[in-house]
Amino acid sequence: MSAELISILVLVVVFVIATTRSINMGALAFAAAFGVGELVAGLDADGIFAGFPGDLFVVLVGVTYLFAIARANGTTDWLVHASIRLVRGRIALIPWVMFAITGALTAIGAVSPAAVAIVAPIALSFAAQYGISPLLMGAMVVHGAQGGGFSPISIYGSIVNGIVEREKLPGSELTLFLASLVANLLIAGIVFVLCGGLKLSSKQRGQADGETKTKTMTKEKETDREEEETDGERGSSRLTPARIATLAALVVLVVAVLVFDLDAGLTSVTLAVFLSAFWPDTSRKAVGEIAWPTVLLICGVLTYVGVLEEMGTIDYAGNAVGDIGIPLLAAVLLCYIGAIISAFASSVGIMGALIPLAVPFLAQGEIGAIGMVAALAISATVVDVSPFSTNGALVLAAAPDVDRERFFRQLMVYGGIVVAVVPAAAWLLLVVPGFG
Repeated sequence: MSAELISILVLVVVFVIATTRSINMGALAFAAAFGVGELVAGLDADGIFAGFPGDLFVVLVGVTYLFAIARANGTTDWLVHASIRLVRGRIALIPWVMFAITGALTAIGAVSPAAVAIVAPIALSFAAQYGISPLLMGAMVVHGAQGGGFSPISIYGSIVNGIVEREKLPGSELTLFLASLVANLLIAGIVFVLCGGLKLSSKQRGQADGETKTKTMTKEKETDREEEETDGERGSSRLTPARIATLAALVVLVVAVLVFDLDAGLTSVTLAVFLSAFWPDTSRKAVGEIAWPTVLLICGVLTYVGVLEEMGTIDYAGNAVGDIGIPLLAAVLLCYIGAIISAFASSVGIMGALIPLAVPFLAQGEIGAIGMVAALAISATVVDVSPFSTNGALVLAAAPDVDRERFFRQLMVYGGIVVAVVPAAAWLLLVVPGFG
């Protein structure tokens, strides 16, 4: 058995063990990276750690740290109530507002994970407070980010259009943008219906506030007087100095990431430390609320994926598909390869590898290049709802007051459904009509 097949089999075993035993998948993946890297690929420790996602580690820690402070001093509650006032109590509009905000951010140039890092904590806090499905809210945020992600001035759009131009393929910036936008809008609409979005139409602010007050009163009865006073302060709508400073920090985060292109993780950590220095009482528990299990899970899995890339397993799978010789079959398989790998790795990196792999049979003229590129782009990005991708991991880490293991399974199942359905649908609608 080849080394590439062994590495794929080990990945399957990791999934099976993690889903049947109560073991963090990230810890299993670190062990697998060590075993496969040392014994099969002949890598040393430096080679194994080359795949460790240090930037994502800092993003996950920094963003969850900052928003843990925001939750502790009541800033997220204030933002939630402000959002309610803006939509005049119509709870059902909030998921679509979050979709539009993240879509606008990526369309004007924000990196998709940066937009999700900014919006997801606020959106998920709202979901927790007003009984909206966290899966619905998380999916709307991620699909919104991907819906705007291929505008001509966006990061994804610029990269893909640049690859198309470099490979001298026919291209259409507008088709690429609209195809991704429509696909994500359709998926978001389906998720909205299936996850109870229509029921939210009958849920107005007064009803939602009543449910929230009931939950708050129940929690207060179970806490001591000091915690009751804290809950009371967080439940109020007034702006305290700590909340004003936290709101200012969130604005600084947005400007730093979108305008000055600074790292979202490092910026978040810096702002969190600043707030902790001035308000240590409300911030002292925030470090413990960083989503450490999620950090371990994501970093472990991506480290193993890095080992797969280092030993050539990713290229092995892509080249095997490209050598099939049947254009339509190769096209759909490339879409699936892009979706599956992108669920665990960089969407941009996957697109950068897959589009050149598609060049040989695109050059034959039997497959329409514009439709194929759009199908690959959609397949490689729409799966970012997976909890192993950066966006999915941010959503998982940002969700307060949820059973994280259950939410993780929900995201994994939803991501699996997206991987199974969307590449085939994109291929059928965008590639098949251009064949021949």
